[in-house]
Amino acid sequence: MLRIGIDLGGTKTEGLVMNEAGKMLYSERRPTPQAAGYEAILNNIHALVYDLEKKAGQSCRVGIGTPGAISARTGRLKNSNTVCLNGKPLKDDLEKTLARPIRLANDANCFALSEALDGAGQGAGVVFGVIMGTGVGGGIVINGQLIEGLQHIAGEWGHNILEADGPPCYCGKNGCVETLLSGPGLAQDYALHGGNPSFDAKQIVMHADQGDNLAEAAMQRYLERFGRALSVVINILDPDVVVLGGGMSNIPRLCTDGRERVARYVFNDELRTKILPHVHGDSSGVRGAAQLWSAAE
Repeated sequence: MLRIGIDLGGTKTEGLVMNEAGKMLYSERRPTPQAAGYEAILNNIHALVYDLEKKAGQSCRVGIGTPGAISARTGRLKNSNTVCLNGKPLKDDLEKTLARPIRLANDANCFALSEALDGAGQGAGVVFGVIMGTGVGGGIVINGQLIEGLQHIAGEWGHNILEADGPPCYCGKNGCVETLLSGPGLAQDYALHGGNPSFDAKQIVMHADQGDNLAEAAMQRYLERFGRALSVVINILDPDVVVLGGGMSNIPRLCTDGRERVARYVFNDELRTKILPHVHGDSSGVRGAAQLWSAAE
């Protein structure tokens, strides 16, 4: 049976139709009507699924990736940066709207699943998928199976406290990994140390590569934090592969200098874990959403 994957983002909602072999047949992207509220987002997903099924010529299984996760206590969405979704019975409402069972998972989990099944982590026993962009998240896949955990927070390394006196995080704590390794986190750190406050992460990386001392100092702090934060995950999980995704994953030094920093802090005489860039790029999340259903189902 054909599968539809939906990647529900804060600014765009992307969908695709995938066949049993994992090939993308059709895809479509449209804006997420976040400002219009919860019902508008449900209707937007319904219309997208309808249009994709019209192209496919048949009804499909539907998997959805979204920021946040379903609370095991309430059955409602929590921890989403698309705040109008928080506290809503998103899975139940989508099943009513689409008139079928669906599967729903955190977007970082969908990224990890896609890269583990047929991406950079293909064939590896334990894969940790990392998202570093406007936020920081992660997902764990073991022997091809997504591990969500009892509280649906497995892999959420972005909200481990890295520096207790660090910047405030929206979650209510200070110094979370996300506040320091996200794109906005790098930009804020650069500005605090005398850098141009209008620069974003991409500009800082570019200026560092061109020999700018302030930008390079910011990158050295960033790489050091990356090493300390990721080493904690590796010490606990001991993965075969760490796959990097999100906008910050486009920094080539993470797989070289960053890997060296990780190796300094890992509890072993060598770092055998591979740290690799993603294979599927922006399509990893939507592919993983479709792969929440196995090809045999």
